[in-house]
Amino acid sequence: MADLIAVAFDDESKAFDMRGELVRMQKDYLLDMEDVVVVTRNDEGKVKLHQAVNLTAAGAVGGSFWGLLIGLLFLNPLLGLAVGAGAGAIGGALSDIGIDDDFMKELGEKLTPGSSALFVLVRKATGDRVIERLREVDAEGRILRTSLSKEDEATLREVLERTRDKVA
Repeated sequence: MADLIAVAFDDESKAFDMRGELVRMQKDYLLDMEDVVVVTRNDEGKVKLHQAVNLTAAGAVGGSFWGLLIGLLFLNPLLGLAVGAGAGAIGGALSDIGIDDDFMKELGEKLTPGSSALFVLVRKATGDRVIERLREVDAEGRILRTSLSKEDEATLREVLERTRDKVA
């Protein structure tokens, strides 16, 4: 079972920085993320989702391959390539994996203009090592939602909100 973690940040860049750090942790095999999305709310109040994977492009590439293969079988590879790319792009645009977009947009509407949030769906993690790396990053944010256990949430909250407590 995956755990959802949503963290809000005071500006737009901090969520992108945190996503980059989480990707580095995944490359170091400290955690396994199913989905990671940055949500920003600009100064005009417009909410934008910054997905890590472009599903439309991925669908077009996969559709192109299968269309080309089927086109080769029926002696018209260019038509198969074009039809496959189009069908794959449509399928990719209509599919939604990971965290529900409507849920993220709903929480994004509650952000103050000029701020951001990071939504992470974690399959598994080496908790103590991830927390240790987060302490080094000095990431200041506040937890919006989580499905972690109470103990894990308290630890994460202590790491993310410690800088704010020092200033206050």
